[in-house]
Amino acid sequence: MNDKHKGYRSVFHSGLFQGQVVLVTGGGSGIGRCTAHELAALGAHVVLLGRKLDKLQHVASEIVADGGRCAFHACDIRSELQVQDVVQAIVVAHGRIHGLVNNAGGQYITPLEDISAKGWDAVVATNLTGGFLVARECYKQSMQAHGGAIVNIVADIWGSMPGMAHSGAARAGMVSFTETAALEWAKSGVRVNAVAPGYIASSGMDHYPPEAGAMLRDMRATVPAGRFGTEAETSAGIVFLLSPAASFISGSVLRIDGARPQVRLGWGHVAAAPEAQQRDAVKPFDGFHRYEAPKVLQS
Repeated sequence: MNDKHKGYRSVFHSGLFQGQVVLVTGGGSGIGRCTAHELAALGAHVVLLGRKLDKLQHVASEIVADGGRCAFHACDIRSELQVQDVVQAIVVAHGRIHGLVNNAGGQYITPLEDISAKGWDAVVATNLTGGFLVARECYKQSMQAHGGAIVNIVADIWGSMPGMAHSGAARAGMVSFTETAALEWAKSGVRVNAVAPGYIASSGMDHYPPEAGAMLRDMRATVPAGRFGTEAETSAGIVFLLSPAASFISGSVLRIDGARPQVRLGWGHVAAAPEAQQRDAVKPFDGFHRYEAPKVLQS
């Protein structure tokens, strides 16, 4: 783990988001937490959104301790009324919303034939409907008048998501939503893109049952890069798409997956050798000074 006292080691310049308000849903853990830290280190006033107030408060206290600015609101993004109210409160408090990282989501492992209608609806509501509601309200209450940038976090859905069909369907829907919103909202000076993380060593891995541990640890062997991605590598992609350098990028999906979807049957062992994994072009980037490895990977 990096020295927590040295601060976030972003590849972007420190004042990149100075004076901007960026909303991060699901900011209480994992990729959302990491992204919130990086944005705050780059000058943004970060606003965290999530269901568990204690987790949001903890991340906000970390950001403030590191010298950043952060606010937080408890919200169930599946509730249209809650989303409308919380976005209104953020606009009243801060004037506008410059950027949105639509990161909140979740799923569970189960065969397709065992997914109940209730389970299907719950995952789709979290990974698709909730993201739509937050994006729509940020647009209607702020970005329609002032412009802005939205990054929706999806997943490695290419080639299917066996064991998580409900999530795959919802994430594919969010990709389509991203493309449509990029078209319809361009007239207001709004860009909408998506980031699709592959196998990232993040706290989300610890949400799966213990019996999934061996499968999770073995997933790195199926990645041509030969390793898991880092939270900081994912955050860097998100930050780039929010930045002025991406001003002509909209309706796109940035995959951060080490080429995993390119793996095909019959190619045998494709993972990079350990020495190759340390070559400059592909070695892990870990700029997050407060990163905590998932417990399942420490077993």
